[in-house]
Amino acid sequence: MIDPVSSVLYTKSLSGEFIPAEHQDVIAEAKRIFSYSLRKGQKIESPSQASEAIRSRLGDKHHEVFACLFLDSQHRILAFEELFRGTIDGTVVHPREVVKEAIALNAKAVIFAHNHPSGDSEPSQADIQITKKLKSALALVDIIVLDHFVIGDSVVSLSEQGLI
Repeated sequence: MIDPVSSVLYTKSLSGEFIPAEHQDVIAEAKRIFSYSLRKGQKIESPSQASEAIRSRLGDKHHEVFACLFLDSQHRILAFEELFRGTIDGTVVHPREVVKEAIALNAKAVIFAHNHPSGDSEPSQADIQITKKLKSALALVDIIVLDHFVIGDSVVSLSEQGLI
């Protein structure tokens, strides 16, 4: 186990001297570095790769956010978009807007994700229903739904649970 008192990271000040980094600076830099895991053109090789990268983006939000990872036919990232913002226990998702964004990006596949600020990762009936509705709407324009991740204290895949 690392002793947090004896482990110190340093940053370089504008004057060129090294000073102990503030906790929030370390977290912000780690998030910035990790955000490269969702860069445009990168191929998504596995569900775990996608879920961990998305978790880093949504896991610490204090309100619900519904996001989409838009992919091309080779499952390379076109964009990651936070499309809808809600409250602490819900958000409204408009299928028309999801379809519109997918078409604008010329997506062939999508992965949905949203967070549960409560920490409970179990998908609700509303989560399951909106996933089915979005899947049907996107199927009309030949766009495949690969998964929907619910992010709380852990990540639950609706696909792995057989709900897609």
